Amino acid sequence: MAAPRLGGSFVKYLYYSSSSYSKNPGQLFFFRGFASTLFVKGLSFSTTEEGLANSFSEFGKVVEAKVMMDKVRNRSKGFGFVSFAEEKEASEALSAMNGKLLDGRVIFVDKVRPRHHRQSFIPPSRQTIRVPSEAADK
Repeated sequence: MAAPRLGGSFVKYLYYSSSSYSKNPGQLFFFRGFASTLFVKGLSFSTTEEGLANSFSEFGKVVEAKVMMDKVRNRSKGFGFVSFAEEKEASEALSAMNGKLLDGRVIFVDKVRPRHHRQSFIPPSRQTIRVPSEAADK
């Protein structure tokens, strides 16, 4: 069976049932590929999902806008995600919105990458330097 496509991108289906969706169990969600989702950082603590969606909606249909929240402080963590219906719309938004002001702060926009493609950063104080045993004996 071939993988389903939507607008030229592969679609991943997920059967999701959770207590938060108990009103409609068995609801079928689909998640677009990484090409149409943008990572947005530098958000103001006051930025809402509605505000984020409205800011990006001029470039096309925003399927979802998600602001990641700090549950303890009940405010934005300063980053979020915007998913578009089409990859072309996401590309236009990326080039137009990167470095722009949103709610008084400069935002940085990038394409979402899978976790295994992200570079990990180890602070210099935590890096281990191995010294060959011959050099250590001298």
